[in-house]
This record gives sequence, structure tokens and C-alpha cells, in this order.
Amino acid sequence: MKRRPAVVVLAAGRGTRFRGPGHKLEQKLSTSPSADTLLARTLRQAIATQLPVVVVTTPALTPAVHKFVAARDVVTLPEHDEQGRPHPIGMGHSIVAGVSATGDADGWLILPADMPLVQSSTIVAVAEGLERYPVCYAQYRGIQGHPVGFGTELYSELMALQGDEGARRIVARYAAQPITVDDPGVHIDVDTAEDLARLRG
Repeated sequence: MKRRPAVVVLAAGRGTRFRGPGHKLEQKLSTSPSADTLLARTLRQAIATQLPVVVVTTPALTPAVHKFVAARDVVTLPEHDEQGRPHPIGMGHSIVAGVSATGDADGWLILPADMPLVQSSTIVAVAEGLERYPVCYAQYRGIQGHPVGFGTELYSELMALQGDEGARRIVARYAAQPITVDDPGVHIDVDTAEDLARLRG
């Protein structure tokens, strides 16, 4: 029986580098009125894998996520603490939240929500890589990209991540293996309004 790792979509970042109007994940991929938003396209690609999907997000984006993903598969992180101060939501926090919500999965594929061009076949290829390696990642033309996959043996290490600390340290320590894919989308994220303009072409 094939292993079924969970796809953890990280959609809780504040997107502060994006200077355009509104949240970057709610921007459309093209000027067409019917175009997907960045978030919608990323979720469509994740769901198309037929793997379990969990989305880590914030209250502002939760309604948009619920259009695609059942409430039980959405982890909403608070934007403010009990004193009303902005709550720190780093990549480490998001990964911990997603992994802990899917603790019974056969591993985890970490996919930032601002990478809408990653193909579903690429996600599946990295999932299959976890059958051979404890850590692996999508690679296009010799350059590392996303998603990054982690086997169940890395659960404790993933749960120990904090703040803005992503999983790079774990990737380096375990000699992560590249999974070569024909997918330039593994390198394309949208951080700025200029990135979005390039994506729209």
C-alpha cells in the first residue's frame, strides 16, 4: 500500500513585502475576472493529488480557504494575542501547526501558498520520494524548489521548529535528496507586486 503523506499548505504569512492592494494570496493570476487567485490555484493543485491536504492560515483568509477545503482540514492561527498585539506567525509556527494537525500522516509535504504554479504531478513525485528518503524536495534544472517532503521519522524535529525558522536546518542535516521534475513552478513564488506582474506576463 502506498504511503499517503499530507500536503501542508502554508497560508498564514502576512505577505508584508507585497505592496499592492489587498492580501497577496487573494490576487488573481491574470486580469480575467474568472481567473483563480494565487491561493485558489495552489489549493486546486494540492487537492488534485488526492493526498490529504491541511491548510494553515489566518482569520482573514479562512473564508477563502473554506471554499476548497473542509473546516476540519483548516488550521486558523490567531493574528493577535490576548492583549491585542500582533501575534508572531512565522514559518516555524505554521509548519508546527500543520504537522501537529496531521500527526497520523505518512510524512508531510510543505508547500507555501504563494507558489501557485507548482504542478500536482510534482507534489505527487515528491510524495513518492518519501518512500525512499527521509527528506526530499522538488528540483528543476538542478536548483532546489518546493514542495519539500519529510518522513514520519522527522516528526519531533518538525515540531521543534520555532518562529520564522523554516525547515532548512533539517533539510541540511539529513542530506535531503532531490526529486527531479519538469516543472519551473517549483521556483516561482509571489512575494511582491513585481513578482505578480511577471507571473501575469
